[in-house]
Amino acid sequence: MPGAPIKHFLQLADFSRDEIEWVFERTRLIKDRFKRYEFYQPLADRTLAMVFEKASTRTRVSFEAGMYQMGGSVIHLTTGDSQLGRAEPIEDTARVISRMVDLVMIRTYEQAKIETFAAHSRVPVINGLTNEYHPCQILADIYTFIEHRGSIAGRTVAWIGDANNMAYTWLQAARLLGFTLHVSTPPGYPLDARLAPPGPHFRFFADPLDAARGVDLVNTDVWTSMGFEAENEVRRRAFARWQVDATLMRAARPDALFMHCLPAHRGEEVTEDVLEGPQSVVFDEAENRLHAQKALMEYLLLGRNVR
Repeated sequence: MPGAPIKHFLQLADFSRDEIEWVFERTRLIKDRFKRYEFYQPLADRTLAMVFEKASTRTRVSFEAGMYQMGGSVIHLTTGDSQLGRAEPIEDTARVISRMVDLVMIRTYEQAKIETFAAHSRVPVINGLTNEYHPCQILADIYTFIEHRGSIAGRTVAWIGDANNMAYTWLQAARLLGFTLHVSTPPGYPLDARLAPPGPHFRFFADPLDAARGVDLVNTDVWTSMGFEAENEVRRRAFARWQVDATLMRAARPDALFMHCLPAHRGEEVTEDVLEGPQSVVFDEAENRLHAQKALMEYLLLGRNVR
């Protein structure tokens, strides 16, 4: 009799609302244990393979530290020391790597590449970032909101700036978790309709100030994502009015939070006073990548058979 299908985390929509809420609750417990220096290593003798085609700081450190803290071990690969970026088909690479490890995290360009890898993997695959989605970051972001303000259900979040992988993952989160997303992007940089189907969970605003009015959370990212560096100067001009500054934050609720997945370009997409201001939780957000991903790996490998 065939076993249960392998659970992957390639986009936020791969999980149900119940599964996401379970991961949030486990994040809270795992973080609490960590802060109390309580020994907890449920992933002893498990191995995580991390494959990077895109550069990373937070993703590598959070996954590597997290796996070690949970008792497991880590293998770090790049396209320079693996076959993923060479002539071997992705299907064959997936078949080989997944026979040797328990879990694979991939940070790459096209979503299709990670989908192909997962389709031929014998172990769970996690999306550490693709051009289309960044689900691990949104797990950490929403958990950070919950820590500071309680449930995100029924709240309103503003996404200001580039229509990128973060924006598309926030759209999935809004639909799954029952909040509203306000999106504002410059002319010429619209949301991809294939990744942003219409629905009551989001509204588009031409004016970023209108998008921020009365929201509970303001979120942005760099104006030029990895792979689009040649557009830097053009984007700086096009996005100038989409900078998150004190005026924009005043349009939000007085207790609104500010988030940025980092690294931030101070003085471009966000001003120094907002990034370092009292509403900013960017460093809590960064730390929570560690704890949310530990909970995610625990769920993918052990399900709910945990203590």
